[in-house]
Amino acid sequence: MKKTEIKGILREIPEGQRKEDKCHHCGGEFDQGIVEYNEHYFCCTGCRTVFQLLNEGGLEKYYSIEERTGNTVGRFHKDKYAYLENEEIRDGLIDFSDGGVTRVQFYVPGIHCSSCIWLLENLNRLHSGIHQSTVNFVKKTVDVVYKEDDLNLREVVELLAYIGYEPSVSLRDYNKKDRPHTNRSLYYKLGIAGFSFGNIMLLSFPEYLDELSYLSSDFKILFGGLNFLLALPVFLYSSSEYFQSAWKSLRKGYVNIDLPISLGIVALFFRSSYEIFTLTGSGFMDSFTMLVFLLLVGKWYQGRTYQALSFERDYRSYFPLAVNRIRGEKEEAVPVRDLRNGDVIALRNQEILPGDSILLSDSAVVDYSFVSGESTPISKTKGDKVFAGGRIVGELTRFEIQKEVSQSYLTKLWNQAAFQNENTRYESMVNSVSKYFTLFILSVAVLSFMFWYFETGTGVALNIFTSVLIIACPCALALTLPFSFGNTMTFFGKHRFYLKNAQVVESLFRADTVVFDKTGTLTFPGDAAVSFRGELEQEDLSAIRSITRHSTHPLSKIIADHLKQHNVVEISGFREYAGKGVGATVNGIWFKIGSGEFVGANPEVETEETSTVHVSRGDQYLGSFNIRKEYRKDIGNLISDLKSDGLEVHLISGDNAAELENMTRHFERSLIHFDQKPQDKLEYIEKLQSTGKNVVMIGDGLNDAGALKAADVGIAVSDDVYTFTPASDAILDGSELRNISRFIAFSKNVRAIVQLSFLISFLYNVVGLLFAVNGKVTPLFAAVLMPVSSITVVSFITIAIRFLASRKKFDFSP
Repeated sequence: MKKTEIKGILREIPEGQRKEDKCHHCGGEFDQGIVEYNEHYFCCTGCRTVFQLLNEGGLEKYYSIEERTGNTVGRFHKDKYAYLENEEIRDGLIDFSDGGVTRVQFYVPGIHCSSCIWLLENLNRLHSGIHQSTVNFVKKTVDVVYKEDDLNLREVVELLAYIGYEPSVSLRDYNKKDRPHTNRSLYYKLGIAGFSFGNIMLLSFPEYLDELSYLSSDFKILFGGLNFLLALPVFLYSSSEYFQSAWKSLRKGYVNIDLPISLGIVALFFRSSYEIFTLTGSGFMDSFTMLVFLLLVGKWYQGRTYQALSFERDYRSYFPLAVNRIRGEKEEAVPVRDLRNGDVIALRNQEILPGDSILLSDSAVVDYSFVSGESTPISKTKGDKVFAGGRIVGELTRFEIQKEVSQSYLTKLWNQAAFQNENTRYESMVNSVSKYFTLFILSVAVLSFMFWYFETGTGVALNIFTSVLIIACPCALALTLPFSFGNTMTFFGKHRFYLKNAQVVESLFRADTVVFDKTGTLTFPGDAAVSFRGELEQEDLSAIRSITRHSTHPLSKIIADHLKQHNVVEISGFREYAGKGVGATVNGIWFKIGSGEFVGANPEVETEETSTVHVSRGDQYLGSFNIRKEYRKDIGNLISDLKSDGLEVHLISGDNAAELENMTRHFERSLIHFDQKPQDKLEYIEKLQSTGKNVVMIGDGLNDAGALKAADVGIAVSDDVYTFTPASDAILDGSELRNISRFIAFSKNVRAIVQLSFLISFLYNVVGLLFAVNGKVTPLFAAVLMPVSSITVVSFITIAIRFLASRKKFDFSP
């Protein structure tokens, strides 16, 4: 990679003398001092270096597209991506490589605006070895084609990270052959049906308008033959999914909506073919192709989802692709799947432990917040067992693998039955109706056949029989749920509540129980209320901020952020004591910040309800910072609304019971459960379901993954919906959690709209059957009635849901 000489000095500049009030590159605050370069100010040397790199590459236009949209440049150690030089790992990540040219695709969470797209699609101007780069903004991916002779995969990733667009590379990305591909068959079927429908309608107009039989028989034969040829692929290919579904349902002993649809399709096609080949009529090929086309449109509309979001993430999306294994004096990067019992590995700050292990270093601090739900990092000492999924906080730490990735605690959780089976507890509304509908239609068809058979004979009776099946084909009924739930998904999506598929709406309006996780769900994952017990002078505040901003501990970061308005001063001798605290010298005085025991605090100062960080200056104890996680806005009103809507509300959390008294203000004491492990949460959901409850589980981390999967509706809450969320049925932006009661209430109103749509569909069928049993169904009548009934139902649904949406009041204040 091209090396750029770093210029600029980190220093303090008084506000009155600054030409810019925020970082010229990323727009961030000057929390760590100011770097001045080329008459611009930057918050760190990383942002300044990217600015210099872009200028030298002729990409200064980046800053004129959108103001201050650059990503904050993260720091990473020089060997972070060394594992990408491993040939086996490289081969598992790339899409294509031949003749020295390689293509690879990365997921880049930092893509957020037009400036990002412009910069990432001009990577070739930053390095001549990159041939082409293309961004998919919706999926937040960048495809890079590069020349192997000029740079390797590691250097490509480092270039992206260097300019602030660090790609996400995880175990899930390893084998691209195993990734699910988009099923394009529906689009092919839809295209064929639409093409055939349009052309058959065009060829059928002469028949519609030929009331006086002016059209010669040769043209009728020609048009009929063409209609048959156009309809044949629709019958054999576009309709095949309905036949397969109907047959599978019969084999399993139940009736779904695809059975009456299949009967109507077969009746339409074979009766039309018979009339065309016997020259006894023009058939109903226009109605047949239109029916299949409309059904496929409904299936497409129902199947729409949010491509940029992933609803099926598992532990592989969280685990690293490779770690550093130590053998003797040699340290090498190896894929985590190649780790074996007894291997010694080294992990740096913020890296994930991939397997259950024994700590070999003297001490370590492990953050289990995303795995267990415990928000406070845990201190470990040499010889302690550390479970997979823990994030290392602090200095380089060594572990000995005790269980391989495939046998670890976290992996076993993912192999639970809840993760292997789709939730099929309830029968779809339309399938439950279709059982009676199919029985009714077949009864009418058989009775009509018998009546006309004894009245006129087989020919007329057979025509009446097929007419009943044709007219009664439940096209409008089949379109009810796709368009009802599809419109609901669209409305929810506009308000940052993203459903995996349309069936989730139906599960949502059945809900009678809501179960919340606490940490990261009811609380903000990063924000906290900070107060200090004691007295501090301005010089002390500046010293504490300067020390804590060098620490990697989450509580230190909270304190540093809380004190960001204070100046940064020079420190020396900084040292981080794992599991205890930090220390440094400021103006010749030694400061300690950490646990009460570490700084020599009075034990009575400790409080159970908050995380407490103590401070001492020299031999003098100054006091303590009390840090309490902040709850999201209007949590009390949200829970009250859910209860008033008749829903039972529970709380299960991996945290300790420090917040028990606070939580009893909102939840019934008997419905609050702390210290819940992931397996406990899963079993709790299953226990509720065993009593007949329809459960909505709302959580945010891997510790909630089993419960989210087992619940009737699992909702993952995230403050950035494009970053990691556990497998779920829906993803909810954290800012919209307060509206969850309104979303559930809205879905229950949609059920009433669905029921009215069913009624409209049945009325059309009744009208059509009156004509069919009397032998008055003509091709023109069928061609008019079927689309009119479908359009009426779809229009009613669309108007009704939009009206309902306009009446529902959502809280979108910040």
